[in-house]
Amino acid sequence: MIVSANHLLIKPLRLLGLAVLFPLVSQAAESNSNLNTTTANGLAVIDWVIVAIYALSTLFLGWWFSRKQKNAKEYFVGSGNMNPLLIGVSLFATLLSTITYLSSPGESLGKGPVYMTNILAYPIVFLVVGFVLLPVYMKQKVTSAYELLELKLGLSIRLLGACLFLVLRLFWMSLLVYLTAKAISIMIGVDESYIPWIVIVTGAFAITYTSLGGLRAVVITDLMQTILLYGGALLVIGTITVKMGGFGWFPTEWQGDIWDSQPVFSLDPSTRVTVIGSIISVLIWFVCTSGGDQVSIQRFMATKDAKTARKAIGMQLTVGAIVGITLGIAGFALLGFFQSDPQLLPVGMTLNENADKIFPHFIAFHLPPVVSGLVVAGLFAAAMSSIDSGVNSITAVVMTDFLDRSGRKPKTERKQVLFARYLAVAIGAVVVLASTLVEHVPGNITAVTTKTVNLLTVPIFLLFFFALFVPSANAKGVWVGVSCSILVAVLIAFSGPIFGMNEQGLDPVSFQWISPAALIVGIVVGYLACKIFSTNPSR
Repeated sequence: MIVSANHLLIKPLRLLGLAVLFPLVSQAAESNSNLNTTTANGLAVIDWVIVAIYALSTLFLGWWFSRKQKNAKEYFVGSGNMNPLLIGVSLFATLLSTITYLSSPGESLGKGPVYMTNILAYPIVFLVVGFVLLPVYMKQKVTSAYELLELKLGLSIRLLGACLFLVLRLFWMSLLVYLTAKAISIMIGVDESYIPWIVIVTGAFAITYTSLGGLRAVVITDLMQTILLYGGALLVIGTITVKMGGFGWFPTEWQGDIWDSQPVFSLDPSTRVTVIGSIISVLIWFVCTSGGDQVSIQRFMATKDAKTARKAIGMQLTVGAIVGITLGIAGFALLGFFQSDPQLLPVGMTLNENADKIFPHFIAFHLPPVVSGLVVAGLFAAAMSSIDSGVNSITAVVMTDFLDRSGRKPKTERKQVLFARYLAVAIGAVVVLASTLVEHVPGNITAVTTKTVNLLTVPIFLLFFFALFVPSANAKGVWVGVSCSILVAVLIAFSGPIFGMNEQGLDPVSFQWISPAALIVGIVVGYLACKIFSTNPSR
């Protein structure tokens, strides 16, 4: 049974897109009406000057905030009293960043608009996280989220959570720096053999200002990066609108020759994307990330209480919805632009097979100087916003869950901050090396992200679910439940290589069902295992 969503989505999306973008694009059209149609040689010198100015400004901010650091609490959670709106923007910039910046235009351009319907899950996310999770989490102020696990389930579960987090975030940062380097290699016209060098440069800037400035530097630069990220998408849309003389690029019908079949719902588990599947998977991802990931919990702990933390998640979702819609519409603009003149595509590049490469190619070769520099700065900023947050959070976990717990943390506050900075540099080096493995995972950016870095999102959350919400939970039962959850996630993520592709060349089970299946199996098996291993059957 398949219910088609193709024609149901186009008109509402068109109206929404025009309502959001018309005032901004009209202004861009007036100020850029005399722009050249093409920049044939890629990025100009002025573009690289803009990128360099931005990168150096982040180093200055890191140095500026490093002067005020006197203890580890200030370094990791900004003394626990930061502005919730800034924290919300930082959450958005951290968790989405380069992956969304590149994947959203590519997904809507090459696959279709259904993935944009995931914003329908945001109100439910706000209610669950804001009124169910945060009141429980904010009762105890901790530096590492995994301290909460030991109080209920013991040391082994705390260390399990910390280790799973380290693996998840290291792969996550490796993916995003690889994607950024790949996009930049397209912009400057070099082959992919230069990607490791681009990774080193990108990582070096982010790690330097993060290791100096701590969480305050991370949050402030995340605000800058979000502005650049959103502004870059608007500049792309505005430039295409000027070149095409209006909004003629917005699709008025389903692009069947390019887009996938994307129904509302399908009983066929191999259907790549459905409306219902998109909403469910994003709902689970947001809830599990907010309730189990150190990156999120560390930012909640940087606010005053549950009420202010609720403002942070509200800001995160609001900014995420606005930027997500804009990036999806940018994909529509790119599709219309290259459909109107396909000769502008490089030889061998097609709209559906190379959709993830279209956005960076347009930035480098079809935006005028200065504008392309600002957009590249946004791309560069998006990568650094995730690297800085990941490095800061990993450092907090290593310091708190391993060194402090084992009594090996440096004795003085000054030495702790200094050690944290050295540790941040070491983590960055690991990320640069691990980024070389990402290219071996098949699929576009959206699929690769879900198949790799999101594999452990649900299992980590399950640890907190059992520790904080299941009275009968015990360590043995939780170990069993989480292990089964990970196994199911891996089997679905790599169902194609393991069980063979179907007749359409798709995985037998779509990546959209990784999180729902892992969550259901983890809860059911974990709960039964906790009952079996319970030392108090009456409970």
